[in-house]
Amino acid sequence: MADKIFKIALLGFGNAGQAFAKMLLAKEEKIEKVYDTKILVTAIATGSKGNLVKATGVDLVRALDDVEKYGKFKNEDELVSLSTMEIVEQADYDAIAEMTPLNIFTGQPAISHIEGAFTRGKHAITANKGPIAWKYKELKELARQKGVKFFYETTVMDGTPVFNLVEKTLPLAEVTEVSGILNSTTNFILEEMAAGCDYEDIMERGRQLGFVEADPAMDIEGYDAAAKITALLNVLMDADITPDKVDRKGIEDITMADIEEAAAEGKVIKLLCRGYRDESGCVVAKVAPEKVDKGDLLATVNSTTSIVSITTDMMKTVTVVEHEPEIEQTAFGVFGDLMRILGE
Repeated sequence: MADKIFKIALLGFGNAGQAFAKMLLAKEEKIEKVYDTKILVTAIATGSKGNLVKATGVDLVRALDDVEKYGKFKNEDELVSLSTMEIVEQADYDAIAEMTPLNIFTGQPAISHIEGAFTRGKHAITANKGPIAWKYKELKELARQKGVKFFYETTVMDGTPVFNLVEKTLPLAEVTEVSGILNSTTNFILEEMAAGCDYEDIMERGRQLGFVEADPAMDIEGYDAAAKITALLNVLMDADITPDKVDRKGIEDITMADIEEAAAEGKVIKLLCRGYRDESGCVVAKVAPEKVDKGDLLATVNSTTSIVSITTDMMKTVTVVEHEPEIEQTAFGVFGDLMRILGE
């Protein structure tokens, strides 16, 4: 039996939250053996399934089963009328896992959730890129002041270790540029257009496969990509910028004629993200569709695959590719951050 107990509150219980809960159950014995710690989920806050709170640990198996069968929690012994923010302010936990839906234009209410946890001296893990894109510097400083951990590996490229890669394996290397393909929806659409498929058919098939949202405007117009490159630059280059400062252009105006013109030149069109320091030393960011030579590595990034290249002064360019992730990769990012808290 583990000597220590670590309590976590889950804010959000969608596909990623449920996958994370399943990981905790599957790795329960391993966690106790490696970290001498038992993990208790003491609260689950959702927008539509109900809210659960129990200081001795909610019944995760029951919670997962209820959501699968009924679409909501049914355990009356654990259901509470508290709001998500009230759970942040009142529940018994050591860390929150912020997995609520993204508000791409403000980062709220996720920012307030994290601030609330920090104010209480609690750790925070976020899969929500909003806080990193809109208020990273302030949140990082608040975490430092309160002596708590703040991790966010899942916010870009799911659970792929991008932030950890730089922090843990590139000591004293200064990041000078970050670039890549970070939005899978636009990548899928452009790839299908290049294959000659009808746009409406592409969108319908993308929705069926889960690549395309019911309203894909945030992806197609480049907002999601702008938030992701902002998060990367804030963490890796201390940019202190927000998504509205990104020079943003999506793929909404790309036509079949553009696709065919690129193909005639031996190129494909990709929605690229890029950030670098200008002559004055300020970090500038751009999202825009660009023509890429078919022999370029970027041209081979297909479907839901993402890629990011990190250029440094000493290690030059390191490229990380995430191949067609499933929801488990997103969940693992949160899981890995939790293990990092336990291990530090």
